[in-house]
Amino acid sequence: MAVPNDPIILLSYINTQLRDNFESLDDLCKSLDVSRSEIEDKLSSVGYVYDVNQNRFK
Repeated sequence: MAVPNDPIILLSYINTQLRDNFESLDDLCKSLDVSRSEIEDKLSSVGYVYDVNQNRFK
């Protein structure tokens, strides 16, 4: 499955996946075959960063 392109929809999708299915951003990226830096760059463009302790973007 392709990840959403819109940053806000991507935020919701990624956080839901992290909460429900993955223990880390690295696990999610490997499973979806997407670049971690691409996800982080896109979400940082709208003011969100990954919090490893909470396993979510905020």
